[in-house]
Amino acid sequence: MGLRLASSAIEVSISTTLDHTHIIMASAEVLNAPGIPSLKNDVSGHLPKLRSNQGNYVAPSSTGWMRPTPSDTPLDEMRKRFHDEGYVWIKHVIPRDVVYDMREHYFSHFAHTGMLSTNISPRDGIFNASSDPTSHQGIGGVPVDSTNALLDAAHADPTYRTFLAHPSLRAFIRQFTGWKQERIVDRAMLRHNCPGSQSTGIHYDQYFLRDGDDEFLTAWVPIGDCAATGGGLMYLENSTSLGRDLESEFLKKAEHLPKKERIDAFNQFMAKDGFMSHDAVEFQEMNREKVGRWLVGDYEAGDVVFHNPWMVHAATKNEDVLGRIRLASDLRFYEEGAKLDPRWMKIWTHDDGL
Repeated sequence: MGLRLASSAIEVSISTTLDHTHIIMASAEVLNAPGIPSLKNDVSGHLPKLRSNQGNYVAPSSTGWMRPTPSDTPLDEMRKRFHDEGYVWIKHVIPRDVVYDMREHYFSHFAHTGMLSTNISPRDGIFNASSDPTSHQGIGGVPVDSTNALLDAAHADPTYRTFLAHPSLRAFIRQFTGWKQERIVDRAMLRHNCPGSQSTGIHYDQYFLRDGDDEFLTAWVPIGDCAATGGGLMYLENSTSLGRDLESEFLKKAEHLPKKERIDAFNQFMAKDGFMSHDAVEFQEMNREKVGRWLVGDYEAGDVVFHNPWMVHAATKNEDVLGRIRLASDLRFYEEGAKLDPRWMKIWTHDDGL
C-alpha cells in the first residue's frame, strides 16, 4: 500500500467506499460578501457534475462521494480505511482560522495582479470574473512569468513554511502512522486554481519521487472551503493496484535508460507534461475493468486528505458557483530514517525541472 503503519489491524478488510452526501458550510466571509450568492447545501444525494481539464463531464454513474472521517474516529478504523480505500479524509485536523490566515496571506501577494475580485477580502479569494483565467494560472497550468516570480516567493515564504509545521497536523501524522518522528520533503507545493483555468492532470504520486522509498504519505490540504465542483481533488476508486501496475510497466520500459532519465517523470516513456491524461472520462473508460468511480468531496478549511503513493487522482475543473479560487498544498511525509528523493529536498521553484 506504499506506507507501513504501526498497527496489526491494518490487515483487517472493510467494505469499499460508500456513497456519502456531505454538507458544506461555505465560509462566513464569502457568504456575507456583497454580490456573492449563498451556496445551497444539497441534502438529496445528488452527485456533482465533474470534469477534468479536458473532455466531457463524468457520468453520474461513474461519480461518487468520498467518505469523510471525523477526527475522533478510532485510529484503527482510520488505518483500515486508508489501507482498503487508498485514502482517508480526516475532518478538522488544522484549526479553521489558521487555514484562512494562510489563505489571506497567500492571496494578499496577488492583490495587485487583477486576479482577485475587488472590494472583497483576499481571505475569501474570489476570482475577478472580468479577468482572463489563463493569465492567472498556478502550478498544474502554465503560469506567466510574473506569476512564476510570485509563486517562487510564496513557496519560500516563512509564513508558509511555518504553516507546514503546524503542530496539529504533525501530531496527527505521528499518531496515525505510529512513527516516532516524521520527515517532510522540502518540495511542498501551493496550488491555486482559478475558475476556468487549467490545473492538475491525472497521476499517482510515486512516479514523481522515484529516487526515494515508496513508503510515504501524501497530505492534501485545502486552504479554504472547496466545494466538489471547485477544483479540489477527485480520486479514482480502487486505483491503488492500477497505479502499482502502471509504475511497473513504466519502469520496465525505462530499465535500459541511465538513472537520471529512468527516475524522471518526464522521460521518453512518460507523458510530455508528466500527467497520464487530462481527460477523466477517457482514462476511466480505458481502465474500466480495474477501477471504480471518480470520488470527490465538499472539503472544508481544516480538513486533510491523506493518500498513498499509488492512488490515482486529479483536480476537478474549477466551476465554483461562488467564484472561489481553489488554493491547496500537497505535502509528502516519510518516517525518519527513510530514503528520501534528494531532488525533492529543495524548496519548489518554477524552473526546478520536477
